[in-house]
Amino acid sequence: MGAAMRRIHVGNALSAFGLGFTVPYLYVYVAQVRGLGPMTAGMVLAVFAVAALIVLPLAGRAIVRRGALPVLLSALLTAAIGSLSLGLSASAATVLLSAAALGAGQAVMQPALATMIVDCSGPETRSRAFAMQFFLQNLGLGVGGLIGGHLVDPRKAGSFTLLFAIQAVMFLLLVVVMSTVRMPRSPRIDGTPAQSAKGSWKQLLGNRAMVQLCVLGFVLFFACYGQFESGLSAYGVEAAGISTSTLGTALAANTLVIVVAQFAVLRFVERRKRSRVIASVGLIWAVAWAVAGYAGLGGASQEMATAAFVSTYALFGLGEAMLSPTLAPLVADLAPAGMAGQYNSAFALVKQLALAVGPAVGGPMAASLHAPYIVVFLLFSLGITVLALRLGRRLTAVQDQPSAAGSRVVAQGGTEQAPAPA
Repeated sequence: MGAAMRRIHVGNALSAFGLGFTVPYLYVYVAQVRGLGPMTAGMVLAVFAVAALIVLPLAGRAIVRRGALPVLLSALLTAAIGSLSLGLSASAATVLLSAAALGAGQAVMQPALATMIVDCSGPETRSRAFAMQFFLQNLGLGVGGLIGGHLVDPRKAGSFTLLFAIQAVMFLLLVVVMSTVRMPRSPRIDGTPAQSAKGSWKQLLGNRAMVQLCVLGFVLFFACYGQFESGLSAYGVEAAGISTSTLGTALAANTLVIVVAQFAVLRFVERRKRSRVIASVGLIWAVAWAVAGYAGLGGASQEMATAAFVSTYALFGLGEAMLSPTLAPLVADLAPAGMAGQYNSAFALVKQLALAVGPAVGGPMAASLHAPYIVVFLLFSLGITVLALRLGRRLTAVQDQPSAAGSRVVAQGGTEQAPAPA
């Protein structure tokens, strides 16, 4: 990795650390510590999602027109202001406004950092770069949540103020670090900025492969990430009799599998077609839902149900490790020159939509309709396999398997020019 890529990975790790540092404790902070009640706390979590949905379409245009680094620095400053003001807020209005600023800043960081990775990598290194990003994000989330949990005390509002102040300082430190990044000159779209902004979404929606990838991405995030903290946990408690401590163990197993398996899985993924890798993830997750069904509906002993439930989260982690070097590089390879920011923001918007809809659908169903819940999401996982195979028919050989395209050129003794990145 070059110096720029190292700093970008530091940014990924620190931004994830900040997210894990405070978000798990937002509900307790707003509802109990500030005494604003569960309704306001729920609105704060909703504001995070709404702010992201509003700013992500604008972020894509800004990245295309201004570049990823200036957009990232603006997002970091916005998040720092939101975090500090959230720690000092005592009324519902100021809490909601602060949460909107923090949520908007954190949402924009994702496509900005992803676009910087695209600009600093080539087709042969991109999968590894995004695998490293995912590895560091999970490590940052886990470490941030662990440290934050030891700092807060629900009886002391000052401990939460300290927590949000540390997060704000972290974002400002990240501004300093990222300001030193020297980005390579990325391509820009010809024409006036206004024309580029207007035509970018039309151009994206005209890319059938990208539209299919967005549909596939929605199903992926809806059937997995959208169920982690709502539907699947509710199902575990209500149907399988899982304790809250076991839920923590299951989440830890998920993170552990990602951290341990990420780079071993990467070797497997790099030699295979991306569409088939995604299709295999759908099959793995179908098995995970079947194991979850056994935990809650199979009449097993409590020990077996607990082991099966933890295994469900571990299997999801294996699928996530396979997706990290596959999805994001594919989005980058589908983007025309200069449009990576727009495509990354669009895909982040799809993810945010899935994460907003997933808990709303899965939570109530998992709590009362145990068998239908498992069947529905098992079918969604099989749908991932079908959608991935259909997507593979629209991809070029280079987009579906960049390593194979490079090998063919080498095998011919360099007589054929290597295909240009899409």
